[in-house]
Amino acid sequence: MESGAILSFLGAAILLTLMPGPDNIFVLTESLTKGQRNGIAISIGLCCGIMIHTIAAATGVSIIIQRSAMAFSIVKYLGAAYLFYLAYQAFKEKRKRIEIEPVIKNEAEKSFLKLVRTGLLMNVLNPKVALFFMALLPQFVSQQGIPVAWQMIVLGAVFMVQALVIFGLISVLSGRLSGYLNSRKFWKITKYSKVGVLSLLGLGLVLAKK
Repeated sequence: MESGAILSFLGAAILLTLMPGPDNIFVLTESLTKGQRNGIAISIGLCCGIMIHTIAAATGVSIIIQRSAMAFSIVKYLGAAYLFYLAYQAFKEKRKRIEIEPVIKNEAEKSFLKLVRTGLLMNVLNPKVALFFMALLPQFVSQQGIPVAWQMIVLGAVFMVQALVIFGLISVLSGRLSGYLNSRKFWKITKYSKVGVLSLLGLGLVLAKK
């Protein structure tokens, strides 16, 4: 597995994590309304869920690659189609306004582990996340070196660590970031950046070789 592939993956992962989506907006609103502690706990749960999806994707894709070139091609093109679909969805996406609701005391005082579990279940039970990792990871693996499954697990770990860092920063800087998320210009820039990144990832998967 080449360092260039890891760096390329890291760059794509950071861009995708930074762009407004359900996970980072949820972390932001929880941090604003209930404090940094809640945002960080939920971030840990969300990022732990990434490894579960990664292991599932690594196991399935590696078996497909080993058994059949045709089956791998089908999975590859379906993954590319899904990434292009996500790009289209991003293109249609409208600006969301972040509304801050009053804090409910009982919700703010949930235990740290319960908050981690909330984030974990949000991620693990979301089939869109599973599909995303099935589509994203295969284009960054190589037939040379360590087994494909382990390459995908390494990539998943990279994604998890960078997501944890970014979500943690969102929790800490939540007050400052809320103003940007309510900016029309910010949404316009991130919208077309997301369309571009997802389209390039889809194209990369179409051109990937077994």
